[in-house]
Amino acid sequence: MKRIILTGGGTAGHVTPNLALLPRLKEDGWEVHYIGSYQGIERDLITAAGIPYYGISSGKFRRYFDPKNFSDPFRVLKGCKEASALIRQLEPDVIFSKGGFVAVPVVLAARRHHVPAVIHESDITPGLANRICIPSARTICANFPETLNYLPKEKAVLTGTPIRPELFAGSRIRGLDFCGFTANRPVLLVMGGSTGAAAVNEAVWNLLPTLVRRFQIIHLCGRGKMNSAYAGTPGYAQYEYISKELPDLLAAADLVLSRAGANAICELLALRKPNILIPLPAA
Repeated sequence: MKRIILTGGGTAGHVTPNLALLPRLKEDGWEVHYIGSYQGIERDLITAAGIPYYGISSGKFRRYFDPKNFSDPFRVLKGCKEASALIRQLEPDVIFSKGGFVAVPVVLAARRHHVPAVIHESDITPGLANRICIPSARTICANFPETLNYLPKEKAVLTGTPIRPELFAGSRIRGLDFCGFTANRPVLLVMGGSTGAAAVNEAVWNLLPTLVRRFQIIHLCGRGKMNSAYAGTPGYAQYEYISKELPDLLAAADLVLSRAGANAICELLALRKPNILIPLPAA
């Protein structure tokens, strides 16, 4: 049986395209394993999908001062050793990386063990983690045509981004029932990303008395960022993060307000869902 290791994490955007690949990989007879961080959001998402999961140490490459800048390089080195041991153990035929800093040790270890690595870049310009991985990758998949200008021509392939098929199977009625909403008022779905966006959250809470006059609000706040002061507000439902029920919430939404992450843009376009996008801050 063919064996593939998927990797990527830190935010849901580095995981959901991997989840989108699972049905086709299984259909084509691939044995799938996943390498992520010890406690990142990817652990919950991947284990819920029934995929064997392996945690490794990882660190962030910051371009600003932080005390962790002194310790994280050692965590990355530890992650490289752990990823190398896992690759020797699992003997994959190929590795697919969706990015995020946890993927860096995996892709670097893949090169050391002569395992072909394919990486995917969702954004217009490659992020730092993928820029580190590009020399070690066999192929680089790009979401946008413009991205090809930033990639080695001999490695770059325009593929778009994988979309989870379950997003198209949502039910408006199930979504309304899940939130305790009625069918006679429009629904606004606010998404700040899996880690939450403080500015978006604050704007919603400040305007909540005005917004609920016109809309029923589904607010995905991010992990650990819910505000108990607004619990029980009529016409308002807040959640840290939604996975299984997300297709139903999207089906229930008449309008989506979202951070302009590449995966969110592609999914909203595929669903033909009216949306207002909030640009990501400059790096």
